[in-house]
Amino acid sequence: RWGRRTLLMGVLNVTPDSFSDGGRFDSAAAATAHALELEAAGADIIDVGAVSTRPGAVAVSPEEELRRAAPVVQALHASPLRAPISVDTSCAAVAAELAALGARVVNDVSGGAMDREMLPTVARLGLPAVLMHMRGDPATMASLARYDDVVADVRSELAGRLPAGRGAG
Repeated sequence: RWGRRTLLMGVLNVTPDSFSDGGRFDSAAAATAHALELEAAGADIIDVGAVSTRPGAVAVSPEEELRRAAPVVQALHASPLRAPISVDTSCAAVAAELAALGARVVNDVSGGAMDREMLPTVARLGLPAVLMHMRGDPATMASLARYDDVVADVRSELAGRLPAGRGAG
């Protein structure tokens, strides 16, 4: 299934401060209903995010991230959803816990840079990984978003993460 075509990821924010939905999907029931709507609309993967990564967002603990995401991942795994469940996290321990509950993809906005255990953990779990680009963290990223050529610079920075990903397995 992976690599045959471009896949569409439906984003399911379960944060109280989401910029896109204002926390409308912070219960397992509301999140599951929305995930099923996303799948019906064509989403191939449902990506559960429990930490806001908008510029200036306040960091939350792994425990808080799990408190928000675990019931949703469990509910999605038990639902009629056919799309794989992805977890949007930069914390290896959170990724491992959510994989045990049914997540099948890890989407790390930091490209594995915020937690040095992320890439080895994803490799050990045998899960596909989506490695994104971000300079700094949500608190500092806006001040670091200065590019000479945004496409070339992002491409170069993502290419710089490839050796770490390959080295982890």
